[in-house]
Amino acid sequence: MTIFSKIINKEIPADIVYEDELCLAFRDISPVAPTHILVIPKKPIRSMAEVEREDKELVGHLMYTAARIAKDVGVSEAGYRLVANTNDEGGQSVPHLHIHILGGRSMTWPPG
Repeated sequence: MTIFSKIINKEIPADIVYEDELCLAFRDISPVAPTHILVIPKKPIRSMAEVEREDKELVGHLMYTAARIAKDVGVSEAGYRLVANTNDEGGQSVPHLHIHILGGRSMTWPPG
């Protein structure tokens, strides 16, 4: 069980900013931008590399939800970045699919 599963199950606290039947969004405990929110599916999917055909609507919902949250927290107009790190070399630190919403400052390119 990952730390994200424990957050979904309310076994450990998190600063939750959004929740519905499919996903949960909360503020990152180690933010790298003034706005740093994670959007996670309640369905345990290890990474983007393990997304299956039946997950297409769920992944779309995660992206839609991330855009809605970005607007709600006030970073949409100025701009923000969505990041889904995948597996070790992609920088994924928790083996549960998650999308980072990063905003509140200018982003650089390339990212890493």
